[in-house]
Amino acid sequence: MTYFYTNYKKALYATIWRIVKQDELAEDILQECMLKFWLAFPTYDSSKGRLFTWALNIGRNLAIDRLRQLRLDAQRTHPLTTELAATLRATPSFNPDHIGVRDWLALLNSSDRQLLETLYLKGFTHTEAAEELQLPLGTVKSRIGRIIRTLGLAIR
Repeated sequence: MTYFYTNYKKALYATIWRIVKQDELAEDILQECMLKFWLAFPTYDSSKGRLFTWALNIGRNLAIDRLRQLRLDAQRTHPLTTELAATLRATPSFNPDHIGVRDWLALLNSSDRQLLETLYLKGFTHTEAAEELQLPLGTVKSRIGRIIRTLGLAIR
């Protein structure tokens, strides 16, 4: 274990640091990695890969898990998180992606305009739009592809 730690700690630390980007946290995760490596060593199977690769995966997975845990903890403890989430849910249906879409609709015939409004402005899925407009699903998908290509050429 001493030999492995002495020779591979820099590579393991660098991999962990690239994920967490904090020195102290990377050092903590490296120590946790070495402990887990030591405890899980009897389960190592050399036919599945090199020992270093196995240890590297342990460190990488621990770093990713720690980041996820830190983000979850921050979401749970941050006082504005619940207020912000409630505000975002209560915000009217303004969507910046829709800016200018209504201007583009003028370029289309009425049936194409109706399909595009149903899908993008009303937020229907292809299946829901097919039911709403009483069209086959394949027709909706084909028409929307054609509409997008037409608008792409017209806007350029």
